[in-house]
Amino acid sequence: MDEVRIDKWLWAVRIFKTRTIAAEAIKKGRVIVGGVAVKPSRMIRVGDVVQVRKPPVTFSFKVLALSDKRMGAKLVPQFMENITPSDQYELLELNKISGFVDRQRGTGRPTKKDRRDLEQFTDSFDFENFDWDD
Repeated sequence: MDEVRIDKWLWAVRIFKTRTIAAEAIKKGRVIVGGVAVKPSRMIRVGDVVQVRKPPVTFSFKVLALSDKRMGAKLVPQFMENITPSDQYELLELNKISGFVDRQRGTGRPTKKDRRDLEQFTDSFDFENFDWDD
């Protein structure tokens, strides 16, 4: 097997839960191979670098081996290498920290944990010595 469809490979290495979700993400332009947005039927080869954008982060994976059959999580490192830059993970961490500030519509009232996180976040600022004119 020298080539495999990208939607099958993304599903097989567990980047997406279903092949349908993988195909939809590809159609939306969230999967890039070689700097170009691809179609679900695009064939990939060993050595290709696949970038998957799951907002706010863009993950990068190097193809080490090909498979069109779903595998156990322990086998995934034999088929791909995660080469995502560390700044993307920092962006993800920053997004988790600020998650309570920008709540999505329909998520309901903030939980007790959200309130405590918000209080801890606002307590870290010194509002009394803050220059409000700038």
